[in-house]
Order: sequence, then C-alpha cells, then structure tokens
Amino acid sequence: MDFSLMLVIAVAVTGLVWLVGVVWWRPRNAAVTAAADGDGVSAARPRKDPWPIDYARSFFPVLLVVLVVRSFIVEPFQIPSESMRPTLEVGDFILVNKFSYGLRLPVVNTKILDLGEPERGDVVVFRYPQDPSVDYIKRIVAVPGDHVSYLGKQLYVNGEPVHKTQVDASPEAAPGNVLLREQLGEHDHQIYNTRGAFSPQVRDVVVPEGSYFAMGDNRDNSKDSRYWGFVPEENVVGKAFAVWMHWEGFIPSFSSVRLIR
Repeated sequence: MDFSLMLVIAVAVTGLVWLVGVVWWRPRNAAVTAAADGDGVSAARPRKDPWPIDYARSFFPVLLVVLVVRSFIVEPFQIPSESMRPTLEVGDFILVNKFSYGLRLPVVNTKILDLGEPERGDVVVFRYPQDPSVDYIKRIVAVPGDHVSYLGKQLYVNGEPVHKTQVDASPEAAPGNVLLREQLGEHDHQIYNTRGAFSPQVRDVVVPEGSYFAMGDNRDNSKDSRYWGFVPEENVVGKAFAVWMHWEGFIPSFSSVRLIR
C-alpha cells in the first residue's frame, strides 16, 4: 500500500478517535463524576481515558506533523540504482523539496498552488509513467516546447549540442566509463559515458506541453525518457537538493551534507 495513503488514513483515524474523546467521552465522564459527587460518593475521581483515546491523543499530533512535512515541505528518498552516477551513488539518502514546483494534495496529487516548473538541469523525483507506484529520479534535460536529440552519445537541445568536456576519471568509475563535465542551463554537473555500450538514438523529438524529457547522468546505464517517453507534469514529486546520509549494505556511514551538483 502507498505510504502516503497509509499516513493519511492513520491521521484520519487517530484524529477521529481523539475528537470522540474530546466531544463525547470527556463531557460524559465529567457528568458521571459530578453526579457521583452529588450523591455523596466519597472522593469520586474522573475515570482515565480508554486506551484508544489515550493513544490517539498521543499519536495524532505527531502523525499530523509528519504528514504535513512529508507532503508539503520535504521528503526523504534512497537511491536504489546506478542510473544517476556520478552525481548520486547507490545507497545515498536524499532530500526532496516538495514545494519547489507547487503544493500537491497527498494521495490524489492534485496541485493546489503553482510555485514554479522544473528547469533544464534540475534533478527531479517523479512517479514512473508506466507504473506510478514506483519513484524515479533523473535529470530534466528538456522542457515543454524543446527539440531534443541524442545522437552518438551527444545530447542536443533546440539544435545546439550541450557542451561537455572530458575530465579525469574518479577512482570509483567502472572500467570503460568516461567521466565528463556537462553544462545544461545553469547546471554544471558530471556524467558518465561508457565506451562500446549501446546508446539509444533520439532524433528531433519535440517535448509536448505539460511534459518533460528526463535522462540519468550515467547515460549508458539509465532507463529514461529515451526508452519510455516523457514525464507528465502531474507525475513530478519534487526537486532533489541534498544528500544527507549514505548507507550501503548493513553498516551505515554518515557523510557531511553535500548539495547536488
């Protein structure tokens, strides 16, 4: 079951039980206690709240805060694949800004406030168009109205090649990986190309309104818009902005917070 739906249900149930306690149980308990006092019953003490009301009173505010923060402010994700290397590694825990592109209601994902749109170069989490229950993270390389091509491992946007230069490979680079620095809009970031690897060709595709063209930074090891098409605007979850922890395997290794390049 979707975690957002589970959280909404938990907030609704605990809130309803807490409300029953405030509106019905406590006045009734107070009335019974007052009647007992009037009949001369010695030291009548108010009865304790039933355990469901007691638990609801404790958990409701916590769950409500988690729901608000996770739905409208920031949400954590973990990177499960190598498709965004070298920018993001498997096991990175990232934070995603949920209000960069507008506020959406949880579960139904209806936008209630428009605050901006993804730009070229943004690293974005979105719901996979072919299975919305799965979250993907890729870099937006083309926005509505752009002409995009990918030929011979070279990205073109609106007929212009996106500038890239080769840099020294990092020690973590797999054999055959070529480390490059790419300038996409205002974003200067690193990508990998793999010598001899298959690379799907895209020829002058126009990005439709309300959609985006997304690619992984590990260009030859990423299933992205070159394979399954555009990212609908309503599938966008938020903008990734920081790595706060790396945990790969059984032992966590904390790193300093580093901004996504």
